[in-house]
Amino acid sequence: MSYIKDPKLIEEKSFEIIQEIITQTRPEYAFRNREEELVMKRAIHTTADFDYLDNLVFTHDALAKIRETIRHGGMIFTDTNMALSGMNKRILDQYGCRYRCYVNEPETAEIAKQQGITRSMAGIQLAAREEERKLFVIGNAPTAVYKILEMADAGKLDADAVVGVPVGFVGAAESKEALYESDIPAVVTRGRKGEAIWLQPSLTQCYMRCKRRWPYGRLCVS
Repeated sequence: MSYIKDPKLIEEKSFEIIQEIITQTRPEYAFRNREEELVMKRAIHTTADFDYLDNLVFTHDALAKIRETIRHGGMIFTDTNMALSGMNKRILDQYGCRYRCYVNEPETAEIAKQQGITRSMAGIQLAAREEERKLFVIGNAPTAVYKILEMADAGKLDADAVVGVPVGFVGAAESKEALYESDIPAVVTRGRKGEAIWLQPSLTQCYMRCKRRWPYGRLCVS
């Protein structure tokens, strides 16, 4: 039985196939720039879903803002522990970044109960107290996206960038559309599709100032 065993070759072949499919099925398609191309191809690589060519969008130079936040040792907030666990903390630590998910904190549960809101919303309120630059990665809760927008509009939260990709049928598409139309730099999956599973390799490997660049969007520290 013959098959590819080398992980690097497997990844290289995967991205070759992705580009071949794009060329064959969407010959007119053009990425806006190389950085967005890397993130979009990483999303496709992780999900095998070519719809991201159309529904994954970037506003207000979001990728540059994300890089800037990380380089300056900003704080990264997630709405799920799964999204937090998938981050490359070794690289983030080199930049002095902190990362946090408040959703299971006792104070979060207390705030949610008192105010009659979701724990994800309460977590955003707690995040707003932090003084560092803030990057929000929201892959599950539309209410968290809405809370970010509400607090930003009220001048109670300064979000350097938001990755808003919650998936679902209740409020997911609407919250992401509101984020897309806002003044906050954002990475958004328009429509019902989403999920943060592909964001971690994209954000922690593709868009930090590292010493060595591998093909296909992966950045490594030498």
